Formats: sequence, C-alpha cells, structure tokens
Amino acid sequence: MTTKHTVAILGPGGTGGLLAALLSHCGHRVICLAQDRTADTLRRGGITVRSPQFGEFTAPVEADTELREPVDACLIAVKHTALDAALTRVPPAALGDALVVPILNGVEHPAVLRARYRPERVAPAVIRVESTRIAPGVIEHGSPFTELDLAGDSVPRPRLDELAAALGSTGATARVVEDETAALWAKMAFLAPFALLTTRYGRPLGEVRTRHRAELEALVAETAAVSRACGAPADPDRALGRYDAFPPGAKSSMQRDAEAGRPLELDAIGGALLRAADRHGVPVPVTARLVGELRAAGH
Repeated sequence: MTTKHTVAILGPGGTGGLLAALLSHCGHRVICLAQDRTADTLRRGGITVRSPQFGEFTAPVEADTELREPVDACLIAVKHTALDAALTRVPPAALGDALVVPILNGVEHPAVLRARYRPERVAPAVIRVESTRIAPGVIEHGSPFTELDLAGDSVPRPRLDELAAALGSTGATARVVEDETAALWAKMAFLAPFALLTTRYGRPLGEVRTRHRAELEALVAETAAVSRACGAPADPDRALGRYDAFPPGAKSSMQRDAEAGRPLELDAIGGALLRAADRHGVPVPVTARLVGELRAAGH
C-alpha cells in the first residue's frame, strides 16, 4: 500500500494542476500555491481534469498563497519566466525536510534552487506530457501518456523512491533515474527542436515535422551534439521517432504562450542551449538562427 503524502504544488497550471488533481484523486493531501484569485477558485471548486488517459474527474485540493507548513515534497511547476517571483511563495524555513522537485523546462534551474534551498533536497524532474490549463482549476490533458523521471544526484535514494511511488500510484508513469544531467538533457534534446520550430512557424507538430523536416532533423542533430558535450547520451533517431509518434495537432507550451501573448521561455530553452554550445565549442547554426529570429520578432 502506497504511503499517503502531503505535497505542495507551486504553479497549478497545465502540468502542476494535472499532477495536483491526480495526487488528490488517489488520496494524497495536496496544497496548491498560487495567487489569491486562483487559490480561492481551487479551494471552492477543486481541479477538474479532462483526459484521454485518466477520464474526466474533479479532485478537491487545499490552496494558499504561501507555504505555511512542512510537506513531504514541493513540486515547482511554474514557467521559468515566473520562477523568481513564484519562489517567494515557498519560504525555505517552511519546507521542513521536504524534497524540492522542479519540473521546469531547461537545464539551468537546479543551480538556482540549490542556492536557495537545501542542495541535498533538490530533486530535478522531467515530465513528458501535453497538458493545458484552460481556466483556473480546469485542465485539459491531451497526450495519452504522463511520464516522469525523478533525479537528484545528492538526494537520498529512498526519498526519491517514495515520491516516485506516490506519483506512480496516480496512474502516471514515474521512475527514478541515476543521472541528473542525462535526465535534464534528454528532455532538452526533445523539447528544444519542438518548441523552437512550432513557435517560429506558428504551426502544430504535425505540420512542422513534414513541411520543415530538414530543419527538424538539423535541430535534433545539434541538440544531440550539445547534449553529448555536456556528458549526457543522445539518440537523434529515437527523438525523431517520438516526434513522429506525437499527435499531429500537438503544440509546444512555448507556442501556446506565443499565441496567448505571454512571455516565452525562449532564454531557458533556446538561450540555455546556445550557452551550453558556446561553452563546449559545438556549432549550432540552425538553433542560433531560429533563436535569433524569435528574439527579433519581439520574444
């Protein structure tokens, strides 16, 4: 029987809201941390999920504007562009012995969190999912899978195993991986081409992978080269196969943000990729061009 946990979710949006609802639905205690209006909505109505994998359900959650008590884990699921401001909702003194689990895009955020919280309790995670908050407390989960990899090179393994079991009890796939660098770059190597191309051309993945196939293949090769230079394995053919398996209407979160006029995680994804390439002397001309074009467009 899975131990019931108390989990805080900073950022109950597409990803955080889905995980909050799934955990609550399985009997775990969930505290969502958000601004006043969102917190009030969640307290009153919970979180409704519409999902091809989990069905449609509404799960009750607690909600507050700030963490005020120790928890077993705090999942950080805000956009990178909002990270600094959002972290004020999680005072280090309130965490107790909690794991801090960032589920952010990019590869540079773990250092930020380890500077603020106990380094040996920061456990970076990556998630493979398409999930969108269409209104406060309403989540549309579009992908037929929800897969999480938990890492943390200095985190006690039993703590990671316990959290993976709690997440796995929801029906999501959760596992502990040994190599944090490999986990973060595996996500980056998939996400960067997807995000940059769908946002640059304003088209869903199905169109991008056919109309702009050469650019997609070049981006995959470039990100794989940077990943290897950073000490992580890379498999370009597997990445391309995953793109081809995705629903054709899939959009990246960066593309959705661009369509909605929200700030983009361009620096956390494209910028971080360029910085890593520069540090290791890896040429990435297609990546550099696309990032430059997006920046020139005002992003």
